[in-house]
Amino acid sequence: MKIKKFFLSYRIQFSVLGVMVLLLIIFAIMNPKVFLSYNTYRALFIVYPIPLMLVCGLVFVTASGESDLSFPSTIGIALWLFSLITLKTGYPFFGFFCAILSGLLIGLVNGLLITKLKLSSLVVTLGMNFLLRGLIMIGTSGHGIPLTFLNKSTFYKIFVGKIGDFPIQMLWGLVFMGICILVFNFHRFGAHVCYVGDNPTSAAETGVKVERIKIGAYMVTGLAAALAGVFTGLVNNAFFPTSGSGYLLTSLAAVFLGGTPTWGGIGTILGGAIGAFILSFLENGIISSGLTGFYTQFFFGLIIVLALISHKFTGIRRKGN
Repeated sequence: MKIKKFFLSYRIQFSVLGVMVLLLIIFAIMNPKVFLSYNTYRALFIVYPIPLMLVCGLVFVTASGESDLSFPSTIGIALWLFSLITLKTGYPFFGFFCAILSGLLIGLVNGLLITKLKLSSLVVTLGMNFLLRGLIMIGTSGHGIPLTFLNKSTFYKIFVGKIGDFPIQMLWGLVFMGICILVFNFHRFGAHVCYVGDNPTSAAETGVKVERIKIGAYMVTGLAAALAGVFTGLVNNAFFPTSGSGYLLTSLAAVFLGGTPTWGGIGTILGGAIGAFILSFLENGIISSGLTGFYTQFFFGLIIVLALISHKFTGIRRKGN
């Protein structure tokens, strides 16, 4: 009876995990030499922590009943500040601190605009995405900043070094995911995020600071985007003015694929993490299986549709149900 209750409590996560296992089996059958090799997954672990961090942050905003489309440019702004400050001062830890601060500040501004001025989160964050990207382009004139000078630094070894043959950034991604799970599932803030997303009027009547919770959710997303920005620069050894722009659709898709619906009130960090893994693995898997990159969007769409059908039968409720 307890086992049945456990599976029912985590049925969303198990449905997404089932999709992931099925995908792994299919690719292993198609090309066992590649997909049964540790090197394939080691290569994935180098880049996977970036979408993992993004998805963990996005679950908070989505569960609160809002949306955030500004995080790709937040990645760019944070990485730009990190690169510029590190290059000028020679202190990467200080640059890292400024990058994190910029992410929190952007999240704060987004939250204030949406809660205090009662503006649409979709429109505000979309506008902020264009505004921030425009600032990057104006400030850099389209030029990047190489970060290869950090390759032998202590900072680099701490964040994207290796333990044996295992990339350290994967550990940082898992640590961030673990903290987000604890906050979302076991802290009052996470409970309030879902309460606000489900019924903000009722939440306010019971004493929940609705505006403060939504602002906090945006700041978590800003923090996640800033972290992802720094790791993007360290992995690629450079800042590019377009850094972060490729994560918009895949990160949002991973959130929904993982079992966090668009209408708010429900969220799953672990499901989102699995969703991010599926989409990250899928892109590499298609190429390694001998198919061309033209198949990527087709399979992205197919996996998402199948996952939504799976969620339908596992009972993700709609708001008001």
